[in-house]
Amino acid sequence: MTAMLEFDHVTKEYGRVFSRCRIRALDGFSLEVEQGEIFGFLGPNGAGKTTAIHLALGFMRATSGRGRLLGRPFGDAATRARVGFLAENVALYHRRASSLVRFYGGLNRMHDPSLAQRTRDVLDLVDMREHAGRNVGRFSRGMMQRIGLAQAMVNDPELLILDEPTSALDPIGRVAVRELLLRAREQGKTIFLSSHMLSEVEQICDRVAILMHGRVVRLGRMPELLQQSESWTVTARGLDPAGYPDATLDGELLSFVASGRVQRQIIERIWMAGGEVVSVTPMRRSLEDLFMQLAAEADEAGSPAARVNA
Repeated sequence: MTAMLEFDHVTKEYGRVFSRCRIRALDGFSLEVEQGEIFGFLGPNGAGKTTAIHLALGFMRATSGRGRLLGRPFGDAATRARVGFLAENVALYHRRASSLVRFYGGLNRMHDPSLAQRTRDVLDLVDMREHAGRNVGRFSRGMMQRIGLAQAMVNDPELLILDEPTSALDPIGRVAVRELLLRAREQGKTIFLSSHMLSEVEQICDRVAILMHGRVVRLGRMPELLQQSESWTVTARGLDPAGYPDATLDGELLSFVASGRVQRQIIERIWMAGGEVVSVTPMRRSLEDLFMQLAAEADEAGSPAARVNA
């Protein structure tokens, strides 16, 4: 199956004014996004996330390497009509909301009557139908974010590329966007989601890539990334809680946290005491825990490729 979005050993360098030193934003960056998944793209500020997105959309060219968007090389104009994009900092023309969404649909070669119907549909999707006649210049930042999502979806894209889509939304708005993206996945669409909202990413993404200093340092499916193979929870019943001060009591169940080395010893201890082992499950960490661990490791290792001499 052809990848919906592919980076193949992409490097991007920026020159600095009055200096021979160049900044390497991406360093041999490779990644594939599969059809029908919600893909989380994470990294601290300056990691190269926005650079990667701008390369994919043809806003700039790579220094070396290549990439493909919906099977076509980056920069192919016709392919853009099959993609929806929401930038991190939403900047929209000061027009009536419905007129603005129609304008972006027209840029993607849409025409009435389908454009008029699709405009109404996406304004409903983002709960902005009642504000369709208002000028977006008077909107709050959260309302502007919703209109930004509407313009990204008006052309019914196969691939949605979203850069911080919930950053300006309140909790109710974030839940609504989460449900919207899950529905889009059910319809077979692919979502490439760059976000600092790690709890949101953890709830909806199928796979995640974490970028540090222009390189992917961790890539995988969410359950695999969050599983801590070195720590397990052993749950048992039929034991006297008074004899196990190191365990956590929940009703009639006792839970023990064990490393792989002592897991068998704890299980044997439970059996010898006449207890029953109910479950042995690997412990999960949060995505935030993993992110902070990788960030600390990256800072400790430094970024030797961040600056190169011209």
